[in-house]
Amino acid sequence: MSFQPIIPSDGIVGWNFLQATYDKQFETFTKDAVLQRETDYFMENIGNVKSAEDLVGDTRLLEVALDAFGLGEDVYKKAFVIKVLQDGTSADDALANKLGDDRYVKFSEAFGFGPGDTIKTGAVQDMADLVFTNKVQAFEEAVGEQDHSMRVAMYGERELVNLATDGTSVNTQWFNVMGQPALREMFEVALGLPESLSKIDLDQQLDAFKSKAEIVFGTSDISEFDDPDMMNKLVNTYLARQQIADFSASQSSGATALMLLQF
Repeated sequence: MSFQPIIPSDGIVGWNFLQATYDKQFETFTKDAVLQRETDYFMENIGNVKSAEDLVGDTRLLEVALDAFGLGEDVYKKAFVIKVLQDGTSADDALANKLGDDRYVKFSEAFGFGPGDTIKTGAVQDMADLVFTNKVQAFEEAVGEQDHSMRVAMYGERELVNLATDGTSVNTQWFNVMGQPALREMFEVALGLPESLSKIDLDQQLDAFKSKAEIVFGTSDISEFDDPDMMNKLVNTYLARQQIADFSASQSSGATALMLLQF
């Protein structure tokens, strides 16, 4: 990508600048020739895809499709992706429903290759929406190359609203948070929970997230984060605590280097 997002500072100051300039920066970013070529290729060819095998068989199409859901790391897991698509999401034992990560459910639903589903690859507006989401993901990735915490905050702000309004139970929503790396990181940092939490029993992890959320945010109900004020509080808490952690880590490294230079 020729255009690199501009983030003049880390933490909340940098976040506020990014939010204020988002539309202009995103517009400039999406004019990139490589991104536009992939977009054009997808829109010109996705209508010819009639099965999960067709989609997986075209790596250029598959990359756009997976990247739109933040699943680009699965591009070479062809049998796995085919299974996710072919199972659909209507059955409880469908693979997408068993992974504990709502991104796979949305990915499978986007194409309609499951039992009894209607194939959506010919729906121009649906595919155009998917391409737009892919551009959003690409921009967030570019932001992440400048500042990882900004990418997490952007992804979390976008995906958490979807999760908060999906109508599932509180526990199911928390399990989704725990299953998506970026959302998990956002809440772990904001709630002051250690990364080692992932090593204990899932139900114990759930209790830890919910109890700390009650303390920090006054609620353990994910649906409450659909409220802009609650979302802002979460994002700002995450960014502030991450900035403190980064500063502490750099100070520790600097102190160690200084000590070594004294010998």
